[in-house]
Amino acid sequence: MENAYDILKERGFIEQATHEEEIRELLEREKVVFYVGFDPTADSLHVGHLLPMMAMAHMQRAGHTPIALLGGGTAMVGDPSGRTDMRKMLTREQIDYNASRFKEQFKRLLDFSDNKAYMLNNADWLLELKYIDFLREIGSHFSVNRMLAAECYKQRLESGLTFLEFNYMVMQSYDFLYLYRNYGCKLQMGGNDQWSNIISGADLIRRVEGGSAYGMTFTLLTTSEGIKMGKTQAGALWLDPEKVSPYDFYQYWRNVDDRDVEKCLKLLTFLPMEEIKRLSSLEGAEINKAKEVLAFEITSMIHGKEEAEKAQEAARALFKDGTDTSAVPYTEIDSQKFAEGMDITELLLLTGLVSSKSEGRRLIQQGGIYIGESRVDDIGLKITMKDFDSDKTLLLRKGKKVYHMVKLI
Repeated sequence: MENAYDILKERGFIEQATHEEEIRELLEREKVVFYVGFDPTADSLHVGHLLPMMAMAHMQRAGHTPIALLGGGTAMVGDPSGRTDMRKMLTREQIDYNASRFKEQFKRLLDFSDNKAYMLNNADWLLELKYIDFLREIGSHFSVNRMLAAECYKQRLESGLTFLEFNYMVMQSYDFLYLYRNYGCKLQMGGNDQWSNIISGADLIRRVEGGSAYGMTFTLLTTSEGIKMGKTQAGALWLDPEKVSPYDFYQYWRNVDDRDVEKCLKLLTFLPMEEIKRLSSLEGAEINKAKEVLAFEITSMIHGKEEAEKAQEAARALFKDGTDTSAVPYTEIDSQKFAEGMDITELLLLTGLVSSKSEGRRLIQQGGIYIGESRVDDIGLKITMKDFDSDKTLLLRKGKKVYHMVKLI
């Protein structure tokens, strides 16, 4: 079986590693228990989490054992990494609910049967710690000077780092130590913003247990212009179909920049590298075939094959007549609201196609809004009942590819 490190390296996952050759040899000679942490600060995972989840799946397929660590304890403190302000404080009930939602989404990519993977919550041990005992056993191994120099604290130092947040590195390091002691976990992986926390945990294991532990970070999922992927006008690209429909999810990947197709295929699908190279070599209009494959593969993985097929059919339907468009996202609006006419900008705002009426006016002036196939030229246009089709629907389009259906109730 191919070495998991080589797989991740070839596909472009790895940004940094504590001991590259040692990690590669470790993954070659034994079945390694490793972990990635996910703080449940929202009720769904998003595309930013998908890259580490894919790396975990590749590792599991190569014979290693993942621990998906839900940060029920650390989320009560808040990770200061990459932040200019303090994170919103969540209640224990909110955190527990969010963690329960994460579990179902992980099962799409990882096999938790027969201890092939573990899903743990660090609240189970962090919330039971006795403060003085913890300070004596763990706190004595941390240098405040070194901690303040860490990248994860730099931005927060400018605006004011709280003592609460200052504990985050110590808590995450203790997680690594706990998992090393209780599960034989030797490797922590995570986003590149976690580098300081990861190497701190590996160092704690060396100091307390005299053991060898390793760290690895992933590249950020960015566009060719260096912008984080998964950001839409409506917000984050969530994995929960109640927050982002399978159709919208599919369309996001169908519409990625040509330059990003190869990277996304490598990082976010399990397609063989030979097939990825073939698809990435397509040029001109042919590259759209590669985008369809990309969108279908990711949507199928997250939402299931049936939803991916529906989304693909709906996307194609918008360029044909007489084909099912039931998977196109829609908004139901009381027909009485159109009795005297509704401003087009208000309708765009209600459907979420724009974030403000001023944005709607600007898009209309730029020729970017359509009703069906007819471009809207009048920013004062009022939509009435007569604008709806016989089935009481109205199809709106923003730009070339963003569609939304309005349904009367």
